[in-house]
Amino acid sequence: MHDELVDHLTRSTPLSRGEALRVIQDVLAFFDETTEEYVRRRHRELQAQGLVNTTIFERIAADLKYRAVAPPELSLRQLRRIVYG
Repeated sequence: MHDELVDHLTRSTPLSRGEALRVIQDVLAFFDETTEEYVRRRHRELQAQGLVNTTIFERIAADLKYRAVAPPELSLRQLRRIVYG
């Protein structure tokens, strides 16, 4: 499916063809995550680290700008609504 990329990875890294394909599939699955799924997942992860919501939502807002396909900028209130409804 992504033969050119698999070939590139096998030439430029010590990965086998099967390993390179798994890496590509993992990366694509990571970026398939919707904005809402990402916000909820990151909220859970950061909350588990003991961070408070003020810090969590500010960090998520900053991180969203660096996603492969950045969503429109979301306010802290919009982020809270994604998590808490």
